[in-house]
Amino acid sequence: MEKKVLIVEDEPLIADDLSFHLQDLGVSDIKISLKYEDALRKLTESTFDLILLDVNLSGEKDGIDVAKFINRTNPTPFIFITSYYDTDTLSRAKEVNPVAYILKPFNQQDIQVNVEMAFHKIQSARRIKPEKFFIKDKEGLVSIDPEHIDYVEAFDNYAKIFVSGQSHIISHTLKSIEDKLLAFGFERVHKSYLINFSRITMISEGYVFFDKTKIPIGRAYKPDFMAKISLL
Repeated sequence: MEKKVLIVEDEPLIADDLSFHLQDLGVSDIKISLKYEDALRKLTESTFDLILLDVNLSGEKDGIDVAKFINRTNPTPFIFITSYYDTDTLSRAKEVNPVAYILKPFNQQDIQVNVEMAFHKIQSARRIKPEKFFIKDKEGLVSIDPEHIDYVEAFDNYAKIFVSGQSHIISHTLKSIEDKLLAFGFERVHKSYLINFSRITMISEGYVFFDKTKIPIGRAYKPDFMAKISLL
């Protein structure tokens, strides 16, 4: 199994145990992060096929915060590892869409079953991922390539998609559109805006620009967004 896996676990012994189990499954390229900050650094510098993510990290930020960063910057499948869930944590965990859960204490079979199922889901999703989407128009269904979308703006339960100087209004929430476009390199930079990172022409004074159009970067989204920026 030639895969690259990141383990985010603040207990070194458990992190090592997970690593040993993965090696037994044939995974040789394994990185470990013991802290939230180090996890974000590794996620910014490298890409991974799968992430094993402890929910209860020490510090102010937990594994669900790491998952949100993953979903916003470089969507990658992840498995949550946890010893318990309270109602609030479970609710937050569901929102970030993990591919599986592993409960502590775990054994080799737990790791094997969940990791193999995760990779199976990943491969299945890749096979069915569409290369283009269709939007209802007066004339019928109009095809749109994700790479040609500049940004999407939310209007209550509607959204406006801006594509190469044109716009289309669809009756979907921004969250539902985000779930479909994250895999194509889109970023949530504001509660009302989803942008195509590859189409940005400039970033300046709290805004991202698409030629002359500027989109505000929300305060809550700015740290994760700026962490993805690579400077020469």
